[in-house]
Amino acid sequence: MPTEDELFAAVDALLEDEPEMPPPAERTRLREAARVSQARLAQTLQTSTQTVKNWEAGRSEPRPPRRQAYQRLLNGWAEKYPQPAEAELATETARASEILTRSTDQPTPAAPAAEAPATSTPDQPPAPAVAPSPVPAPLPTRPQRRAKSAARAQAETTGLVARAVHEELERAEGDADAALKALIKRAIPDVMAMFDETRATARYQYTAYPTLPDILHKPSKRESDQIWEARPNFHHPDYSLKAPGAIAVTALDANAAYLTALKCWLPIGKLEHHVGDDGVDAKRSGVHLITPTEWRHPHLPDPLGDREEPGPLWVTNATLRLLLRLSGPKYGLLDAPVIHESWTSGATENFLGALRKTLTAAREEAIAEDDTITLEYIKSMYSKFVSTMGESIHNREIQRPDWMHIIHSQAYANLWGKAYKAHQAGLEVIAMMGTDELHVTGDWRQVFAEGRGLAQMKIKHSDAKASGEYTVGQVAR
Repeated sequence: MPTEDELFAAVDALLEDEPEMPPPAERTRLREAARVSQARLAQTLQTSTQTVKNWEAGRSEPRPPRRQAYQRLLNGWAEKYPQPAEAELATETARASEILTRSTDQPTPAAPAAEAPATSTPDQPPAPAVAPSPVPAPLPTRPQRRAKSAARAQAETTGLVARAVHEELERAEGDADAALKALIKRAIPDVMAMFDETRATARYQYTAYPTLPDILHKPSKRESDQIWEARPNFHHPDYSLKAPGAIAVTALDANAAYLTALKCWLPIGKLEHHVGDDGVDAKRSGVHLITPTEWRHPHLPDPLGDREEPGPLWVTNATLRLLLRLSGPKYGLLDAPVIHESWTSGATENFLGALRKTLTAAREEAIAEDDTITLEYIKSMYSKFVSTMGESIHNREIQRPDWMHIIHSQAYANLWGKAYKAHQAGLEVIAMMGTDELHVTGDWRQVFAEGRGLAQMKIKHSDAKASGEYTVGQVAR
């Protein structure tokens, strides 16, 4: 006898099976037969009109949970508005059924019985054939059920994005530029609402307004605090645009650098002061005052970026982790820095994991559906989330300049890792700038996957280098 949990798990698994979608032309026919506009259908399914157009043109396919809702709607329309041939067949079947019903209402003379074989038993119907019992599908395990529940929760949170896009398109009466302008304006409160949603069942409590050390306070509105984020501005000393030559270079773009950098070690409590290296711990994060050692590899970007003033400086935990890793036995590229003092607290690497996954899923869906409005809105959400979590008048719900600096630094550290990977594969790193720009020689596709995913790279296009490819010459020494 099955238990209640087993039965419910089996029903959930059946409900979550992806339904068979009718072809794009049939989707259009059914909608038009029901006299429903694409805009109204988009409103019903809480998505954009462009997305519905893409579904009906076959350029993209709906994803859960909209897929199941769309399928249910199409099934209902298919019953009401069958194909013309099916409608005629249904009419003929109904007529035949009516004739048969009339004929059975009238008595008919009995036909003479045929002489049956001696072995027949006319008064007893033949026994029906026994069909073999189907083998039941294996029930999903508890981890599988938990994963599906998390996926449903993520889909619901991702729906916040679609509703916002639909609302602004409705207000702008389909004007895409006006809708996008409104979406960018509301990006901060929207992403904070999403942040709160993703924190609803989280394990870690955090301090939104901790007491901050002076180094994390701006001396004035026009001045920044004292944290060095290791921003790179590297150009290989042996190559130049001005030198004659034909060395091919490709400018690459790391996708969604700040969204990727949300996976980093963030302090979640009040920062505490430590002297020496007492505040350095694998499970703690914050900011550190260090004296770095000399970088002796001019063919590679300095992991501390381009500094003009030598001596001690305050860096984030993301930068310190990179320096310590590069000073270890695996790399051996420099000596470990001297750590003078730290402001740290207990930390976790997955604090923003749910928000990152939600925004990533919404971004992937927008790319798949060629939805530029939603894509730009999502980009504005994660970039403004990071840039306004410090001392900003635009975000009053949180004040964590330590988080802002750590996420920025993690984005630079991630890009440095890509530069080193290219160097190890035999490519020359010609330039590295900001959080996402990497210029290399050679066949970069043998090193990086090409595409728009978070783990992929694409050719960077700009006004100066429209194709993303150019040539440099080698400087004479």
